[in-house]
Amino acid sequence: MVSEKERMLSGKPYKAFSPELENERLRARKLIHKYNQLTPDEAAKRNKILKELLGTCGEQFVIEPPFRCDYGYNIELGENFYANFNLVILDCARVSIGKNALIGPDVGIYTAGHPVHPELRNQEYEFAFPVTIGESVWIGGHVVINPGVCIGDNVVIGSGSVVTRDIPSGVIAIGNPCRVLREITEEDEKYYYKKLKFDES
Repeated sequence: MVSEKERMLSGKPYKAFSPELENERLRARKLIHKYNQLTPDEAAKRNKILKELLGTCGEQFVIEPPFRCDYGYNIELGENFYANFNLVILDCARVSIGKNALIGPDVGIYTAGHPVHPELRNQEYEFAFPVTIGESVWIGGHVVINPGVCIGDNVVIGSGSVVTRDIPSGVIAIGNPCRVLREITEEDEKYYYKKLKFDES
């Protein structure tokens, strides 16, 4: 017999309130509670908890508390990861984030969804589709990333965007629903050196 966890991880409809999944969410919540209660100068303790909670992570990473997730073990973080306050990851399916990612405050990454038809929804069915975020991605504050989305490398997602579809590499994308605004070019690098004078001491 296929368990609800196996159904969840394979992308099939599942019921989240099975005892196995409830126990795994409780484990994650206990670890997250400890994490969020630590003082600002206890970064080493926070990182130790995250390494116990998450599926994989690099050696260099920061997640500013408070942080929330469902299970933790479905989250894969690349090296040099930074997330600002109030990151929420509903990791009922795999969430993979590449190296050098920057995430602004109040961002939500959601793999979980519910049926549109109320009859199925009222039977407590859910589904979960993985989210993939590439390398060197900057996600602005208050962004929502929906189930099944894939964001390429070297992407900027503008603040307040709701990402409902895949975003290709090397672009700025904004809006609700989030759409590609333009490609990122060498002129963007020149702007910072010329206008903001990065080359001056």
